[in-house]
Amino acid sequence: MLNVTFVLADDHVITVPAQPGQSLMEAALIGGVPGIVANCGGGAICGTCHVYVDAGWSDRIGSPEDAEDEILDAVHDPGPLSRLSCQVLLREEFHGLVVRVPIRQNT
Repeated sequence: MLNVTFVLADDHVITVPAQPGQSLMEAALIGGVPGIVANCGGGAICGTCHVYVDAGWSDRIGSPEDAEDEILDAVHDPGPLSRLSCQVLLREEFHGLVVRVPIRQNT
């Protein structure tokens, strides 16, 4: 078991438990995190699970693959720390991971 922290646009913090092998998106949906919509159910085609990885975690999480990067080009307010949460598979060493939910997804 590991914990992942989601920071909403209003700085409200939600920490959810997760299992290794689960996607970050799945953890957010199970934990009821507002703004993680996941319209495509994790198919990496809609961008509604967009998050910003905390800078301190970006090297450990890694960069998006080309297909994910193409979808990120179409999300609202993409940035260098943007990831689709459906494409981040959690591992034990990600315990304490912090991500921010974009403001446009917090509505």
